[in-house]
Amino acid sequence: MDKKKPQHSTSDVVAIVDDLLNKAVQAGASDIHFEPGPNDLAVKFRLDGVLDTIERLPKTLTENIVARLKVLGSLLTYRNDIPQEGRIEVTPERFDKVFDQRLAVFPTINGQRAVVRLFYKQPQLLDLATLGFAQPVLESIKTIAAQNQGVLIVTGPAGSGKSTTLASILRHIISRWPGKSIVTIEDPVEIRIDDVTQVQITPHGQMTFPTALRSLLRQDPEVLMIGEIRDAETAKIAIEAGLTGHLLMSTMHSGNSAAALVRLLEMGAEPYQVTSSVSAVLNQRLVRKLCPACKTKSQSKTTGCDQCFNTGYRGRALICELVELDGQLRKALLAKSDLAALEEILKSRGHKTLLDDGRRLIEAGITDTAEINRVCGTNI
Repeated sequence: MDKKKPQHSTSDVVAIVDDLLNKAVQAGASDIHFEPGPNDLAVKFRLDGVLDTIERLPKTLTENIVARLKVLGSLLTYRNDIPQEGRIEVTPERFDKVFDQRLAVFPTINGQRAVVRLFYKQPQLLDLATLGFAQPVLESIKTIAAQNQGVLIVTGPAGSGKSTTLASILRHIISRWPGKSIVTIEDPVEIRIDDVTQVQITPHGQMTFPTALRSLLRQDPEVLMIGEIRDAETAKIAIEAGLTGHLLMSTMHSGNSAAALVRLLEMGAEPYQVTSSVSAVLNQRLVRKLCPACKTKSQSKTTGCDQCFNTGYRGRALICELVELDGQLRKALLAKSDLAALEEILKSRGHKTLLDDGRRLIEAGITDTAEINRVCGTNI
């Protein structure tokens, strides 16, 4: 006789899912991973950029928990063989902290994997001055934002705060020059900004980034923000926009600022167009801050506590490097110099790297050497 699997009522599963969502918000997690394995369902929170296993639930709950998430996200509960994406409505219990919850479900050999991404209301990040840039970098960004044309590219991996930086720059422009026409093209719109026309690109739709960008250039915008330069066609139009009386900002995935310039050339942009249009490249990362509750008096170590889930870290801080194009760099780009040559030029003129900015935070007792090494891939 087959053993019966333990039964869980619908109300049990509803309570479990709601409890996990509430716990994630209380902890400040940016993502909740529901990862099915051969023996259990691992629930992980991404805390300050690092995944931490919070609970392991019985394997028998996997299907019901994912089904509950799909109901919350208005997904097709009867389709378990395709990826699906949706939004979970924010409940009153979480509304004071969270403004959006996005759900993505994907089939695996052990069942459906689900990830909920949480978007928080963070008024402290609305102002460009509060993001944590070193003062010289902050002043340079403000100078670039005051220009009437040119291209600013923000680089870094996913989750490095690029969208937050660009939104704060747009808010700075609005506050200083309230009459400017500002349009964004995003996939999806992550941060809503008052007095800015925001356009959302629908995946697999007819309106692609290049199509939208070409059309919007005829809408008389003064400032344009593109969510990401991800292909040669978008890169070409963005560069041309920066040459024709528009201030354009966008993001790219690259290891450092110099690599972003080389990538533009590899995408087919003409060297003379890059040197004439690109004002600067800002490369940034987020590092975990030492937990203030368990930080030692020397401010260089933490012991771990309940408030930081015994990680020793709580909250994140920004490190960055800014490369502004000057005559020497432009000459090297026109000669189609490789990445090593560009990096040598930057080194020769005392360029402040990500690592240098990280040392600034170590000296201030904000983070530690281990965290800078983890994020920068170094060993200092």
